[in-house]
Amino acid sequence: MPFVVCCVPVSPMRAESSHKSEMISQLLLGEGGELLDEAEYFVKLRGRHDGYEGWCQRSQVAIVDAMPGHWDNNLYVGDWTDKVLINGVAARVPMGTPVLAPAQEPIQAGPYRLAYAVGSAWNAATAKPTPEAIKARAERFLNTPYLWGGRSIFGIDCSGFCQTVYRFFNIPLLRDAYLQATQGESVGFLQEVKCGDLAFFDNAEGRITHVGILLNESEIIHASGKVRIDKIDNAGIINTDTGLRTHQLRIIKRYF
Repeated sequence: MPFVVCCVPVSPMRAESSHKSEMISQLLLGEGGELLDEAEYFVKLRGRHDGYEGWCQRSQVAIVDAMPGHWDNNLYVGDWTDKVLINGVAARVPMGTPVLAPAQEPIQAGPYRLAYAVGSAWNAATAKPTPEAIKARAERFLNTPYLWGGRSIFGIDCSGFCQTVYRFFNIPLLRDAYLQATQGESVGFLQEVKCGDLAFFDNAEGRITHVGILLNESEIIHASGKVRIDKIDNAGIINTDTGLRTHQLRIIKRYF
């Protein structure tokens, strides 16, 4: 079975095989999945980390017989960015990028030779999701601009933010907010939450459209315009800058 692997720092994943198509997600360097379809300039894949399907630009990926390196070792770039060499040319990869090989040990992905410069990668397999650790990791994204479909500190959306933070603790989340709401166990009351619970919000039609990470019963960190900390009550989110209510609370879920 052929696989697709991302060979640039961040590759847009689109709904259709066109540059004009909506960006629905992203792949980070070293991420990939099963090859589903091919077009002239794009390839369609199903991501191995979350099962999400979309089209990536052919020139930003490699088609391989097996995923390169130690793709399932649960090691990730822990700082905001780190340096890699792609065919000998330096590039910066964002926090959360998989580290598929030890520092300076090159791996091959099709025509691309990748070498990581990460001195000490974050080991998600041994990281404990304590309130202090969740809060510290989430706050590293503060002021990251909101980007529909984004999954990195270069730009991130609400569900991509939650998925990425949880990934640092080896807790797999699905890609979209309404999908994440199908996981975990329900928490009945806001007063019962613990740091790391996810709060979901719906629109006027009742569809879940937003998610954030609860820090406590009165504060939430979420991607809305940018990654920010706002107030929350039983009705929803209140923007700390404007005092306006921005999101209507629907449900709270716990995953660990």
